[in-house]
Amino acid sequence: MSRPHQPHKPHVKRVYDDASPDDGVRVLVDRVWPRGLTKERAQLDEWCKAVAPSTELRSWYSHDPKRFDEFVRRYQVELKDPERAEAFAHLKSIAAQSRRLTLLTATKDVELSQAAVLAGLLS
Repeated sequence: MSRPHQPHKPHVKRVYDDASPDDGVRVLVDRVWPRGLTKERAQLDEWCKAVAPSTELRSWYSHDPKRFDEFVRRYQVELKDPERAEAFAHLKSIAAQSRRLTLLTATKDVELSQAAVLAGLLS
């Protein structure tokens, strides 16, 4: 008897790091294209910028670790916005269908990024 497909927990990685065969489907979740990176070097399967936090939220957060918990709360509210909700549902679909989903961000500390928040919500 076969077991239903259990999606893996999405992986989070810097878009500047080398691609790996273990990455599975590679999706950039930043609103702005990473500085100095060519599309060839990024080796993306998709750029899902609609799921990224608003410019206002990104500017307020400014990757300040002391603001991360509040950033998570505000970002989860933003994810209910119809355009972001649709993009998040799309990521959910990729995660359910893929052996592995890697969420990519240009952020230096991926654990304090929107990619990490999304990975947690998709788990």
